[in-house]
Amino acid sequence: MWVLHFIWYLKEVDVFSYILKRLIWTVPTLIGVTIMVFSMVHLAPGDPAVAMLGEKANPQSVRELREQMGLDKPLYEQYYIYMKNILHGDFGRSANSYEPVWREFADRFPATLELASTAMILATIFGVLAGIISAIKRYSIFDYASMLLIYFFSVQLGWLPVSGRLGYEFDIEHITGLYLVDSLLVKDYEAFWDALKHLILPAIALGTIPMAIIARMTRSSMIEVMKEEYIKTARAKGCSRFQVVAVHGLRNALMPVVTIIGLMLGSLFAGSILTETTFSWPGIGKWLVNAVYQRDFPVIQSATLLIASMFIIINLVVDLLYALINPKIRLS
Repeated sequence: MWVLHFIWYLKEVDVFSYILKRLIWTVPTLIGVTIMVFSMVHLAPGDPAVAMLGEKANPQSVRELREQMGLDKPLYEQYYIYMKNILHGDFGRSANSYEPVWREFADRFPATLELASTAMILATIFGVLAGIISAIKRYSIFDYASMLLIYFFSVQLGWLPVSGRLGYEFDIEHITGLYLVDSLLVKDYEAFWDALKHLILPAIALGTIPMAIIARMTRSSMIEVMKEEYIKTARAKGCSRFQVVAVHGLRNALMPVVTIIGLMLGSLFAGSILTETTFSWPGIGKWLVNAVYQRDFPVIQSATLLIASMFIIINLVVDLLYALINPKIRLS
């Protein structure tokens, strides 16, 4: 019964129709992504089978691979088979390891999730703090300094490792795939500290751009909120500066900031490619780059599709949550 009451409530506040529209619009977006990903193989110069086997491959091997990949069929039939396999959860097999692509993705996703989550936490904490300081101390040295948000670390001190995810002397039991969580679950605090040290530099590198965006959004939102009448009323009632800023100001200024944080989380998964490659982080970004170098088209297609789908789904969830929190968005 409570489910029916909840659905009726959604209809009453006009959220149900908003959610339905967003879900409907997500379908053609996902279809468009599949078309783009499917076209990647055919838009690449040369024969994909030759690119995977090498220029010196004999014609018989090329012909067999083309048949195996379905490249000898018409494009519409290839796309139909591709979509049918995707809908059944079959993302193909890697041309190099011959392992199912979905399994390889699942093995590497926890590393990317841990990196992206840590980067988002750092970007949110320091971005919001920098934005608040910049709004309260407008045009001061704090404002200009906090807006730079570029950090320089000297690896010559040897404080932080610059590559990998964990020292070779540690062997953590894989429970969740998240090294920080797994090391705490087995109470291996030395491994936790080592995993954290490996995580700091790539997380800061990945979180710098969203940190700057969050700081700018927080600053702009706080400046607008601090001009409102209820802020003047709070000051007139004798509220402390902390109460005015944190309770009355920040709480009302965080609405657009929360939306940006959600959207940035999706972009972190896509933007992890460069960071993971630079720091030899064994996530899906580095996996995709290696697949490009090895011309592993099944992995390239599937990894691109999965990353794009995650980005779309995260944006959809943020959009729906924002509509639930802020009724005004449903009227636009």
